[in-house]
Order: sequence, then C-alpha cells, then structure tokens
Amino acid sequence: MPLSLAFTPAEADLLGRTADALCAWLGKPVIAEIVSEPEEGYEWALFALPLGPKDEDGDRPRVQAGGPGARFLGNCGGLDLGDGQAVDCELLWAVQLSDLEGVRYIKVDAQGEEVAWTDTLTDLLPFDLQETETPPDDEEDEPGHGSVPAD
Repeated sequence: MPLSLAFTPAEADLLGRTADALCAWLGKPVIAEIVSEPEEGYEWALFALPLGPKDEDGDRPRVQAGGPGARFLGNCGGLDLGDGQAVDCELLWAVQLSDLEGVRYIKVDAQGEEVAWTDTLTDLLPFDLQETETPPDDEEDEPGHGSVPAD
C-alpha cells in the first residue's frame, strides 16, 4: 500500500531543526527519524536519546532507531549513524500523521499515549522554530554610517 500520509520536505526540515535544538537544550545527542508504516499508509517521526552500554534498563521506554534505509532528521547530535546499524534508544516522544478531519498531527508520548492533536505542527513542538523576518538595516540613519557628505 503506498503512503497516503507522508511528511513534506518542509515538515521534515522543521522536525530536524527541532531535534538539533533538543540536542543543544539537553546537552545530549537526540535522534530524530521518520518511520514509514506502509501497511497503515502513514509516516511518523520519533525523537529518542541513544542509550550507552552503561545505561541501565530501568523503566525507560525503549525504541530501536536506525537500521538499513533509516531516514534521520537533523544532525543526530553529531553521531555517525550512516552504517545502517540499529541503535537502542530511550523514546522521548513521536509525531504521527493523521487523516482525521482537522488533525494532521498526533503527538504520542514515551508510553505510547496520544497526548495532543492539531493541524499545525509547531503546536506540538517544544521550541518555536519559525523563521522571523529580519528587520531592515537602517545604517544610513545612524551617525558615522552611510554616505559621506560632499564638501
């Protein structure tokens, strides 16, 4: 079955920038990956922290990220994940695409519970990554800048 619900390049870019912002904010590598569910006809994006060999199992919600053909977003916290190996991770949260009326995105928490629904992706993200318009450069109005008066 072909995917009827797939992330657009702009959505994937925004999710990747969110992962990069999470890396900076947490001070840890954050993996973001788009996962296809061909049988269901939709994609979802996961956000996860890689677990190291010294990390205890505990009650952390786990997920495997990566593997052959993985579609990573952002810079993956500087990790080299191009070898096709799956990485054991702690799931932070996910965004699933939806075909419900007025709902394109569903946020799923680490326990797999649907916790938010919206038609605007930025409503689900922890950071406002909207590009703001740069104010015009008014150098000519500042003293010492602009053109030199003629003698």
